[in-house]
Amino acid sequence: MNKQNIAIIGLGRIGSAFLDAMLQKKQNINLVCVAERADTPAKAQAVANGIRIASLDEIAAMGDKIDIVFELTGLPETRKELREKFLNTQNVHTVIASESIARLIWSLISDADMPVIQGRKTGY
Repeated sequence: MNKQNIAIIGLGRIGSAFLDAMLQKKQNINLVCVAERADTPAKAQAVANGIRIASLDEIAAMGDKIDIVFELTGLPETRKELREKFLNTQNVHTVIASESIARLIWSLISDADMPVIQGRKTGY
């Protein structure tokens, strides 16, 4: 199986848990970059592990260098902005995976509970 090139957007509670899992399960995964505006512990962890910090514009422009973007901010406007950037850069390769998909994958790779943020809406 070819490695999947991955980006994570949002390194709060859910994004940081997902980053931890990705760093432990590197088989067939190439974590290309992450995007996080705030100075979170997970952002520092990404830097310490040599993972590039990128903007949404940079991620969209990477085209086929990113197979899947896990958009874990919980902000519908961020997903909308990312979809628009993909359209503007003609990036038809990269798939945007929402928090719902991340939770499904989490249930397959971990026995631990993924953080739950009360009142947070998931979906595409």
